[in-house]
Amino acid sequence: MLIEIDDNSGFCFGVVTAIRKAEAELLNSKPLYCLGDIVHNSMEVERLAQQGLRSIDHEEFNRLSNTRVLLRAHGEPPSTYVAAQRNHITIIDATCPVVLHLQQTIKKAYQESDKANTQIVIYGKIGHAEVNGLVGQTEGHAIVIEGMDDISKIDFSKNIELFSQTTKSIEEFRRIVAAIQQQVDSSLFFNYHDTICRQVANRIPKIVDFVSRHDLVFFVSGQKSSNGRVLFNECKKHNDNIFMISGPADIDFSLLGSVSSVGICGATSTPKWLMEKVKSSIEQYVIHNG
Repeated sequence: MLIEIDDNSGFCFGVVTAIRKAEAELLNSKPLYCLGDIVHNSMEVERLAQQGLRSIDHEEFNRLSNTRVLLRAHGEPPSTYVAAQRNHITIIDATCPVVLHLQQTIKKAYQESDKANTQIVIYGKIGHAEVNGLVGQTEGHAIVIEGMDDISKIDFSKNIELFSQTTKSIEEFRRIVAAIQQQVDSSLFFNYHDTICRQVANRIPKIVDFVSRHDLVFFVSGQKSSNGRVLFNECKKHNDNIFMISGPADIDFSLLGSVSSVGICGATSTPKWLMEKVKSSIEQYVIHNG
């Protein structure tokens, strides 16, 4: 049986940078706090927790003082930096450069807009950490739409500046742009900004090619991963015999009975070591039951 891991799956550079920063800081002193899980993968969070990285929420963050807090790749709204300065918290900023540029672009668009007649619209997941950070650049005034079904939330009597969460689907973004163009009044302007990370988006054709070459595919991803859901759904279109798992414990070995090749892939939040563990578990099963 061929058992193959997708070379293009695994952490994106933003997550790699955040984890490296965390590991470097943990060598200096412990504990180190992280505002939210450093990555949407519980096993990687647990690995770093064993080294002294402690995940906290915003409520706990606001009670801290005179300590160090890492900001993960997703980014944070301006209010977080204000609170850190007020409470003498040293920030280790691991915001992804792509997200940081997007934050700055949205902030500039908001500050320069005619606020009474212009709305900032963000295509993204409501409540997602990155989206919260983006909305914060507009003092909370941006409208968030999760897909085509939310187009009705837009006020078409105003000018529109459309942005996207960095890990969303390019195809869906283009459909949203087309739908808005059909409804926007010709007397108003509609500017759209394709702010989707190409390192993430470019994985789709590669991972689709990978899953198409295998009889059975295990997609390794944390349940919280927005990118994981996007990639999995794309893969599902090309290979219906694909299953999302969190790790080796979720493998249904009965699926291996009639296949000659197994592919293992994952999200930008999936560590390589976890995919290796999945592969090892399958290999051990085949050895003992083949």
